[in-house]
Amino acid sequence: MPISDSAIKAAKPEDKPHKLKDEKGVYVLVHPNGSKYFRMDYRFDGKRKTLALGVYPETSLKQAREKRDIARKQIADGIDPSEHRKATKAARVQDVENSFEIVAREWGSKQVKNWDDKSNRNKGMLEKNIFPWLGHRPITDILPIEVLTCLRRIEERGAIETAHRTLQICGQVFRYAVATARIDRDITADLRGALQSTKGGHFASITDPKELAPLLRAIDNYSGTFTVKAALQLAPLVFVRPIELRLAQWAQIDFNAREWRYLVTKTQTQHIVPLSNQAINILNTIRPITGHGKYVFPSARTPNGSRAMTSEALLAGLRRMGFDNTEMTVHGFRATARTILDEVLGVRPDFIEHQLAHEVKDPNGRSYNRTAHLPERHKMMQRWADYLEELKRGE
Repeated sequence: MPISDSAIKAAKPEDKPHKLKDEKGVYVLVHPNGSKYFRMDYRFDGKRKTLALGVYPETSLKQAREKRDIARKQIADGIDPSEHRKATKAARVQDVENSFEIVAREWGSKQVKNWDDKSNRNKGMLEKNIFPWLGHRPITDILPIEVLTCLRRIEERGAIETAHRTLQICGQVFRYAVATARIDRDITADLRGALQSTKGGHFASITDPKELAPLLRAIDNYSGTFTVKAALQLAPLVFVRPIELRLAQWAQIDFNAREWRYLVTKTQTQHIVPLSNQAINILNTIRPITGHGKYVFPSARTPNGSRAMTSEALLAGLRRMGFDNTEMTVHGFRATARTILDEVLGVRPDFIEHQLAHEVKDPNGRSYNRTAHLPERHKMMQRWADYLEELKRGE
């Protein structure tokens, strides 16, 4: 005879477990501690087995009977309900272990230097742009269109270079999944040409303060050679051309006047870079290391400082931190400064152009000399350095 919900509720515990029988093999097992479990006895391949259907009252009598009916249908179809449940659970566990986020974090921990640093660009891009939508999905189930949908969200923010970089990172994750036998191929190859192209003819640069802050923090946490780190730290503060940064000489630095004077390579004219407190601190930090030689940033192959650092060293530094040439270049710090000084800090455009060593005409068509607006440019450069410090602090 079938039992009722009131009968289950009224059942009292005894010294030993006892059963309240329902129909079709279902019963409630009442334990001495008062807990009540739905169970179902059945036979499969000539063997007697028991299937757990839930705990009362979290599982109601009606729900237990629905589970019983599903199990009986499985038995009729030649499926062992207990083994089916184990296989389903194992599949869920495998899906979790092979989710995109799990695979990506495994890839990062094994393949990306300083993956656990908060400023790691690769990790940040995945956490911001991919994990919220695809992180929980089994990597075997993700389709190219789903990755593209995530990348489109980045494009809609105007961060075209970031979208390209994020696609590259996803490709590395998928290729790692191929190498570890989780999937058969890298699906991101199907997205070649699907993203908006980056602007041609210009050096890639970051002009959004929110995206600039992680780069500045990444530079401060750079774990490569100290000379490259110092050069990359100075680059956004002075925003000169990369070749001028690499060829900077100690003889050109006037610590008393807080100025760096050199010959502009492009126009062969004299130029003055006012040095902020932050720039002076960087130079003072590296001076004990390279001050005995000619160049501020010498090549690692010439300890005596007779040769300047190569452009490849600076580019490699950016790449090591996860920034490729579609997103940021050393030359890009010039566009970064020009854009933010104008649009965010409201600095007069002619002050900025003078500091970029661009030719600026007065109303009479005459070019200003290198000392034009020098006091104002000193103030501008200090304000710019202070602003970058605020960005790094998240202010």
